[in-house]
Parts: sequence; C-alpha cells; structure tokens
Amino acid sequence: MELIAEQGIAALSVAEVARRAGVSTAAPYRHFVNKQALLIACAVAAANALGERMLQAQSELPRNEHGSVDPVEATAAAYTRFAAENGSGLDLISAPELQGAGDEDLLQAGRSVMDALLPSVLALTGQDARAALELLERQIAAAHGYGALLRSGFLSRRHPTLDDVADHAGAVARTLAREAQPTPQSSPPL
Repeated sequence: MELIAEQGIAALSVAEVARRAGVSTAAPYRHFVNKQALLIACAVAAANALGERMLQAQSELPRNEHGSVDPVEATAAAYTRFAAENGSGLDLISAPELQGAGDEDLLQAGRSVMDALLPSVLALTGQDARAALELLERQIAAAHGYGALLRSGFLSRRHPTLDDVADHAGAVARTLAREAQPTPQSSPPL
C-alpha cells in the first residue's frame, strides 16, 4: 500500500514489493500468481477494513428510532477518516485495473462495504433503492473529497485535524440524508 501511495497503481512492480519486504523477487509469486492477484489481495484488505470501520462507527451510536440520520453521518465521518489515512487503499478499491476482474473475494469485499452503507440509507429513503443509491453517491463523494483534500494539505489551515474534517463530512451527509427523506403526503382538503 505504501508503494501504491508513492508511485500509483500502474507503476507498482512486484519486484519492488519484494525488495521492500526484504524477500527474493520470486517470493511474492509463491502467494500471488501475478501482479493483478497481488493488487486484488490489497484491494480486498482495504475494502474489508473500510467496511469494518464504517460498521464500527455505526455500532458505537446509541440506539435510535428506525430511519435515523445518525448512522449515515457516522458512516460518512468514518469513510472520511479512512480516506485521509488510507487514500491508496481507496484508489485501489476503485481502480479501473480491477473492475471486472471477477475475483470472488474482491466481489465479497465490495458487498461488505455496501452492507455497511445500504441499510441506513434505505431506511431513510423509505426503501427507495434509486434514492438510496443517489444518496450514497453524494455522501461518498463528499466524504471522499474531504479525505482527499485533507491528504493533499488543502484543508490543513481551516481544518487542522482529521476529526474536524470528519465532522464536516458527517454534517454534509446529515444534510443530504435529511433532504433524501420522503416527505409525508398531506391529505387533500375536504
């Protein structure tokens, strides 16, 4: 993951991974058939860590009524923290090189991330899948953006800590969630 953060996915070489790990250049091939298999394993680890972090944030919330905005806010803050601390992991999770790889572990890891995200947004949108996916897209774009801007140093003056930035991402998610909630239909006048 350090190499990906430094060089990018395309520039990563298995030989450099081996060198940094202090093993022979053939050693990684005992565990991974090729570079893509190594990248998939890293993406799986990153996605599982992200999913676990978001579920942990939700589990630490006090129990609220069904359809609360709180889990969406907590998930966005957790995502932002992860993005700021593990940007290369997120780059790998969404890497075009791995899209359509068909690897079952990678698919399962992606499902675990969605399992951490979907229930709370479905509850907020009255089980409207289209509205839930739209809310997720907006929520993740904001959380990812906050994490990336913090990593780049852009937000360091205005928001000096990761907690500050995560709180702002959570506030954006809360606003988006409230806007996505269906409004009760008023009764027609008699």
